[in-house]
Amino acid sequence: MLIHPDFNPIALKLGPVEIHWYGIMYLLGFLSFWLLSRRRLKDQPYARYGWTTRDIEDLLFAGVLGVILGGRIGYVLFYQPDYYFAHPAQIVAVWDGGMSFHGGLLGVMAAAGWFAWTRKVSWLDLMDFVAPLVPPGLAFGRIGNFINGELWGRAAPAWWPGAMIYPESGSMVPRFPSELYEMFLEGIVLFAVLWWLSRKERPRGFIAGSFALGYGLARFTAEFFRQPDAFLGYLWFGLTMGQLLSIPLIVLGIVMIVWSKRRAARLGPGAAA
Repeated sequence: MLIHPDFNPIALKLGPVEIHWYGIMYLLGFLSFWLLSRRRLKDQPYARYGWTTRDIEDLLFAGVLGVILGGRIGYVLFYQPDYYFAHPAQIVAVWDGGMSFHGGLLGVMAAAGWFAWTRKVSWLDLMDFVAPLVPPGLAFGRIGNFINGELWGRAAPAWWPGAMIYPESGSMVPRFPSELYEMFLEGIVLFAVLWWLSRKERPRGFIAGSFALGYGLARFTAEFFRQPDAFLGYLWFGLTMGQLLSIPLIVLGIVMIVWSKRRAARLGPGAAA
């Protein structure tokens, strides 16, 4: 039986400054975005836009703000609104944890809207550009969760390959290492699919729709192995909050893919541009 390693969440301490592994994972996620985006600039229709490294840096800066602000606000509103409205000073205490992917996604969409408006380009083209660059960051984030020993899985059969005991959970019950499952599904698999799809110019909105559908399915599936938040538990129809928030993403992804393909068929050659 595996036991979760007792990682020190602090990777490096320089006097009063503490550098946490989770923060390093965020930085690696942003770095992967920057590196992959430079490669994406060679693809159409982005090559026609004439974007430079400075544009990518501006997009990344806006995206970082969108992830942090949207992720925190989303967590406050989706997960513990009663607590944070009663303790408003805690809303800014991001160092205590509490970020929502779905809120971060909304923040990134808003940041992309600002960038598209300032550069006078299609917002959907920009979302298609960004979509394949996001999964590596999600993978790094899940690694950070695993290092911190948080977001552990539900109880697993003792015979389950890779079942792991999390002393942090307060029990010695073997559990699914759900952070690693999410890293694989949301990070590695989703990136491979989106990167492959983006090797060919697709109808406008198709890649963004594929991301919404793919992430929604990956997260919905992984949640069957993940222990629900103690303060929420199981909600409607025995689903978790993560699953309920993923259903609109799945629907949105399907709608976007169908719309993009019908639009391309209606407009004919050049509709992908």
